[in-house]
Amino acid sequence: MSTLYERLGGKEGIGKVVDTFYDKVLADPRVRHFFANTDMEKQRRHQTLFISFAAGGPEYTGRSMRKAHEGLGIQNEHFEAIVELLIDSLREHGVVEADIDTVAQKLAPLRSDIVERGRSALNEVSRPF
Repeated sequence: MSTLYERLGGKEGIGKVVDTFYDKVLADPRVRHFFANTDMEKQRRHQTLFISFAAGGPEYTGRSMRKAHEGLGIQNEHFEAIVELLIDSLREHGVVEADIDTVAQKLAPLRSDIVERGRSALNEVSRPF
């Protein structure tokens, strides 16, 4: 049986999903402001490595999710928007629902490290359909 990383197309396939994802993010008024001063080429590379690792690929050596998102003021609605855009991107690239569910399950525990502390930070990812 193949791994999630392999089913997503390895680094190359994940890179294509990430490109689609960030095209959607930068067009979305709910979240694009978080990336106004971001080197998007570097961000796309970094995200490809992170998703690759989360899917069972090569080791990820970037900053922790908490450190990377600290002080950005990310709220639950922003987290939900990002998950929605990632799911849309995965679907657009023909990823099957079972694998999308697996990706969503891997994101769920990250909510508490990404969403601004002191606010409601549930450890669930609701699947926007």
